[in-house]
Amino acid sequence: MLLLVLSIDVRAGEVFLIPENNPKPVYPVALYRAGITGMVRVSFNAHADGSVSKVEVSKDAHSELVEASRAAVSQWRYKPWEISIERPAQIQVVAPMVFRLDDKLPIHANEELKKLSCGDVARTALQLADFSWVDMPVFNWTRSYLTHSLSPTQLPEEKRLALIAKLNKSVPSIVRRCNTHQATRYVHFLPKEIRELL
Repeated sequence: MLLLVLSIDVRAGEVFLIPENNPKPVYPVALYRAGITGMVRVSFNAHADGSVSKVEVSKDAHSELVEASRAAVSQWRYKPWEISIERPAQIQVVAPMVFRLDDKLPIHANEELKKLSCGDVARTALQLADFSWVDMPVFNWTRSYLTHSLSPTQLPEEKRLALIAKLNKSVPSIVRRCNTHQATRYVHFLPKEIRELL
């Protein structure tokens, strides 16, 4: 990723920040599972030696997303540059950190979910400890579908989060029922409100 930033210093020209170590923020697992998304604006100073300082974050997102963004950006390092009249010793940068569920779903993810057999769910679950079933791809896809495929007018945020919580709570029951009824479709065992949205 190449980040072009204009310095606040009026004498200065353009500085190309070339990342050397820019880890992404770690999406807190509990927030990801709960379907909590958001954007955090991070401002900081980048210095000619490649370091960053004065990391400040917007407070308009969930506090754990804010802290994850702060922790990541505090570790960032850029390729050092030579200071000159056109290239100042430091520049101020604003970077957005976006926390989203997987948005790379097929266009008709709901149709794929409707076709999925319980046998497929059961085989995947056999390879995992029961406490990690909630992180199976099928449940990630279902949460992502509820988040990215329906508009806020169709599914307001509060209701979306409530449905995701209901899905997460239902995971053990869904997997156990799929183990018993492997020829049945996965969606058959989803909570009714979610099934109707697919």
